[in-house]
Amino acid sequence: MVKEPQKGFKMTTKVQKLTLTADEQNQYEARFNLGLMYLNGDGVPQDYKAAFKWFTQLSENGFAPAQYNLGTMYYNGDGVPQNYELAVKWWTLAAEQGIAKAQYNLGWMYFTGVGVAQDYKAALKWYTLAAEQGNADAQYKAGLMYHEGYGIARDDDAIAFKWWTLAADQGHAKAMRHRNLLMQFG
Repeated sequence: MVKEPQKGFKMTTKVQKLTLTADEQNQYEARFNLGLMYLNGDGVPQDYKAAFKWFTQLSENGFAPAQYNLGTMYYNGDGVPQNYELAVKWWTLAAEQGIAKAQYNLGWMYFTGVGVAQDYKAALKWYTLAAEQGNADAQYKAGLMYHEGYGIARDDDAIAFKWWTLAADQGHAKAMRHRNLLMQFG
């Protein structure tokens, strides 16, 4: 249940409208926004349990942005016991629907072996999917994997250079440095 507002705190019209919209019209976006408001304490007191409730309902109905946030709550232990396996479960469902941040996070999980068995091929798959959507961090990580030969038969500096250039074009400092070193020293 939602915590009572702090003394002197009035629930905003925006929250009341979102609650009515979510309950009466069953709109995923409204429910998702309400979950975000509770997660971040935006216009309401921060309430992880309320955020968890909204994100869980939406996640179980396949709403990818909520699945991403639910995975993040499990990863960080925000209002729930920290559980990397459940983070991977929810991020996978979101990633399969094209959420780039979830794809990037899965790349990291598979690369490091946190919450899953370490699997460089899976890490490269998820980093590449996020990179193809323009995620600069994923472009940088995919470049590293190609440069070092993780998840592939041999290193491939041409593909590493491509990913680092795309990330560098977005201002990613590490990608700029790696790309420039590759250009200088091959």
